[in-house]
Amino acid sequence: MADAPENKGGFVFVVFGSTGWIGGKMISLLRGHGFRVIEGKNRIENRESIIKELEDSKATHVINAAGVTGRPNVDWCEDHKQETIRANLMGALQLADICSIMRLHLTVFATGCLYTYDDKYTMDYAVKEDDQPNFAGSFYSKTKGMLDMLLREYDNVLTLRLRMPISDDLNSRSLVTKLLSYEKLVNIPNSVSVLHDLLPIAADMCENSKTGVYNFTNPGNITHGQLMTMYKEIVDGSVSWSHFSEEEQSKILKAPRSNTTLSAEKLTSEYPSVPDAVTAIRQCFERMAKSN
Repeated sequence: MADAPENKGGFVFVVFGSTGWIGGKMISLLRGHGFRVIEGKNRIENRESIIKELEDSKATHVINAAGVTGRPNVDWCEDHKQETIRANLMGALQLADICSIMRLHLTVFATGCLYTYDDKYTMDYAVKEDDQPNFAGSFYSKTKGMLDMLLREYDNVLTLRLRMPISDDLNSRSLVTKLLSYEKLVNIPNSVSVLHDLLPIAADMCENSKTGVYNFTNPGNITHGQLMTMYKEIVDGSVSWSHFSEEEQSKILKAPRSNTTLSAEKLTSEYPSVPDAVTAIRQCFERMAKSN
């Protein structure tokens, strides 16, 4: 993607992680709004190169959509801990520090996989932004939890906590695509982020230089079984699956997984049009079916 010549409002956005799924979508959205967007060329671990790039680009806003989640899943991080630390913790924190010194607004696409159900955070409780993380079962979540806490010390940072992102296509990173590849699913309620609904809000939040931590999910939750039942009803009647327990799942994974419901109250108090998880997924599948 070539850098766009537009310069709405005098803003210049530099996006790191521009070749990734979320980064690419944000570039398209911001350019569609008429902003000048530059694709970050340097790795966020390289401090001097990042400083020069931001100075040369005359950036006003920075987006960090970089980092590692692992291929095919976060189990990769268990065997690549140093690489995970460099990208998800050191690099991300360094970028926040640089932007703070340069007085640039920074948006970080983060994760809400910092919690799991327990006696305190029960399935009836929606976790708020200031609740203390209680999940570090995977090395991925461990590094992200550290970053989440440290970024709060920077007053120029907007942290958007995504969970199990879903797109209108079958991108390999979308939750739906992952579920379709599994024969067995754990059927536990979880928050999800339907990108069609949320990324335009992210663009607005960037433009308006909002800061702080937001659970960036659709309100409510949904189980994987509910989601797949809807997909079978609306998109493809041939799909099939079965369920198994967390204990059974743990036998085929290197690291445990987060299961949680995040409160979207803070987000919807500012953007009340965000549909609840079940409605959002149904609308997503209806758009998907229409485009097939």
